[in-house]
Amino acid sequence: MIDAQADSPEAMEALGHKAGREAAAGAVFALVGGLGAGKTHWTKGFVTGTGCKAPVTSPTFGLVHQYDSATLVIYHFDFYRLQAPGEVLALGWDEYLEQGGVVIVEWADRFPEILPQGSRWLRFSVEADGVRRVHELAGPCGRTSSARDALGSSDESGGKSAGAEGQAGNDEGG
Repeated sequence: MIDAQADSPEAMEALGHKAGREAAAGAVFALVGGLGAGKTHWTKGFVTGTGCKAPVTSPTFGLVHQYDSATLVIYHFDFYRLQAPGEVLALGWDEYLEQGGVVIVEWADRFPEILPQGSRWLRFSVEADGVRRVHELAGPCGRTSSARDALGSSDESGGKSAGAEGQAGNDEGG
């Protein structure tokens, strides 16, 4: 169970680094919290903790980034700009989950119904003194293992493409 605080971007990256060292194939991390709360900095640390040296940036506009370490593949998603779960499905969501890598999702609370059961939900917050806190939540219950199952046979595209214009945002501030 994660419950920690960080008083700098480097400290937040150190928390992610520890989680990355302990990560196992198939893990899904659902990150929630406002802009600048530390999600991307935690992810940077996570990726380096797996041994990957690639630069990590928020996938706000690319929607998903892939990082390859010697032992794991990490798929880093950002749901901030997406308007409907069908847009995530159009990116090949189920296929990413089936690859056996680690999936990290920023703004996961936008579409919690498509996160698989067993996802680790982490809430990032900024305290009044500016310290960032990471707290592991019990998470939503009753998730299905397939996003398509969760959505049934309704219009899976949500009427929008994955590249549709939506809210702009950037979590680079972490």
